[in-house]
Formats: sequence, C-alpha cells, structure tokens
Amino acid sequence: MEIKNTGREKDRFIIAVSGRMDAVTASEFETRLLEWINSGEIHLIVDLGELEYISSAGLRSILTIAKKLKAKQGEIVLCSLRDTVKEVFEISGFSTIIPICESADAAIKEI
Repeated sequence: MEIKNTGREKDRFIIAVSGRMDAVTASEFETRLLEWINSGEIHLIVDLGELEYISSAGLRSILTIAKKLKAKQGEIVLCSLRDTVKEVFEISGFSTIIPICESADAAIKEI
C-alpha cells in the first residue's frame, strides 16, 4: 500500500491511497493519518481511486480515523472509490457513516 500527500485545497488536506488495505497494511494507514491529524490536519479528503482492496481491518482503521477527527471537530471524506471497494463500504454500512464522493473536487465541496 502507498499513502501520498497529494496537496491541499484551502484547509483541506488531500491524501491518495493505492494498493491493498488489509490486516497487514491497515495499521500503516492509521499511523500515517494519525501523524497528520496530530500535526493539525483535521479536514481530510482520502482519494481511494487506486485502492484495489479493503478488508475489515482497513474499514476499522478508517472508522478509527473518523472518530479521532470528529473529536477534534474535523472530518474525513472518501472519494473516487472503485466499484469493488465502494461495494464493501455499501455492504458494511460504512457508506452511511462516512461521506463518499465521486471525485476529489466533489469532496472539496462536501467539507
């Protein structure tokens, strides 16, 4: 899995994640995002357009990040999900908890 800072739009911090988010890599995702949150980034847009697979461990990490951000009056918006990843969010019910947008531009408007 690769996690990249892809820029900033006003006070929104944009991150791109590619590869697989599973039991092995989910902790890396959580650690990296917590580092950015602890440095003051509380409005996160996470582009999952290149994410090929997400497991329950990955969902748990995203939920942990969402809760951390909510406690700081921040938020996370996911965008550009592939159909297979989007289906996991829909089946698990996470799509009703965490905002999901079609594109990074739409996510910027969401926050």
